Amino acid sequence: MILSAMLMVGACSAPMVGPEPSLAPRAAEAIDPRVPVPDNVPSGPVDAALAGKLDELVGMAKAGQPMFDARLANAERQAAAAGPSASESWVVAQQALSQLVEQFGVTTKAAADIDSLASARIEGQRWIRPADQQAIAAAAAEVAAISGPQAASIERLQILLNR
Repeated sequence: MILSAMLMVGACSAPMVGPEPSLAPRAAEAIDPRVPVPDNVPSGPVDAALAGKLDELVGMAKAGQPMFDARLANAERQAAAAGPSASESWVVAQQALSQLVEQFGVTTKAAADIDSLASARIEGQRWIRPADQQAIAAAAAEVAAISGPQAASIERLQILLNR
């Protein structure tokens, strides 16, 4: 035990073997950090296949809006006429709300598919070209403009039925 402790102390005081690292500036340190990074990356055209798929997904969300509006009107009528919790009229209103949520799935599927396109590009190509990224962001914003009010309507009706 004492012998091993002495060996360990001796190992700590052994001189380093080999050259010491240089303290001279490295090549990367010669780059001026104040040099501006260009922000105008050439974007090029949007990939035609991606643009087509994005248009299809936005179209799917837009096409689902009339059915959502019809189901919303029905759910609002049923919720306004709903009696106390677990009554027959309340159950009918809950069913109408469920149909509305089902239709909302068309919009959320379109949004999820747009996100999936973006992640597949990142995974497959390790990046997204600027034009493609802008097209994806525009499509996502268009679907979000549809999705936001739909989600708010559903939440409003849920609160109304759970009072």
